Amino acid sequence: MPAGEFRYERILPSPAAGLVINLLEDETRVYQDDETRLCLRASGSVIGGPYRQSWIIDTAEQVRVMGVVFRPGGVHALIGLDAEELGKRDINLDDLFGANARRLRQRLLETTSPRQRLELLEQWLRTWSDDPSPDAVVLHAIAHLGCVPEVPSIGRLQRDSGYSAHRFGLLFRRHVGMTAKQYARLMRFRAVVSMAHPNAQPDWSRIAVDGGYCDQAHLSHEFRRFAGITPSQFAAMRGPYPNHIPLD
Repeated sequence: MPAGEFRYERILPSPAAGLVINLLEDETRVYQDDETRLCLRASGSVIGGPYRQSWIIDTAEQVRVMGVVFRPGGVHALIGLDAEELGKRDINLDDLFGANARRLRQRLLETTSPRQRLELLEQWLRTWSDDPSPDAVVLHAIAHLGCVPEVPSIGRLQRDSGYSAHRFGLLFRRHVGMTAKQYARLMRFRAVVSMAHPNAQPDWSRIAVDGGYCDQAHLSHEFRRFAGITPSQFAAMRGPYPNHIPLD
């Protein structure tokens, strides 16, 4: 697809890990969402996330890209990767799978049909593990906090699990890439973004209450924490997609 109208876009944080294969360039580039806008380069095939802060992409690089977004906990269950490490940096697929990853990208480049590319990628993913091993307790906690992102409920989830607080926290971080409290806060933020995005003039006071925040000031603090901008800036800058914010 063509590059976006705006070359750079801020991407809001997500609790999901992702696999990205660039079929235009054998490189992926992301930029730190700060004054430096430091460019972080990796190979054309990477796996990374989840992310707890926004980052910036160059849409000129995104015109021929394939990818997979995993459900929270999915990458750890599938191949045993520590999701907490994935959240710190993108990992080159070559470093994990060597020549097998390079052959995959080459076969995708040689395949012209989008459907065949998807089938090829799906077949390759199925070779990662014959028997994914998710932890049922963690999956239950993920599902609950996705629906009811309330920090106070974490203690009850831990007690009901039969795990010690240390064991529960360790397993959650390995599977999800962040603490249960951080996950709940991120899911609450994402729910607010979903509520605000379609409204021409968001009522932030009402959204704060509906989103489970103490008040609008609390919402603004969390918005800056996750998105790097204020709610009013989000409303003014937003584009057609809730998680992509165009930048000049």
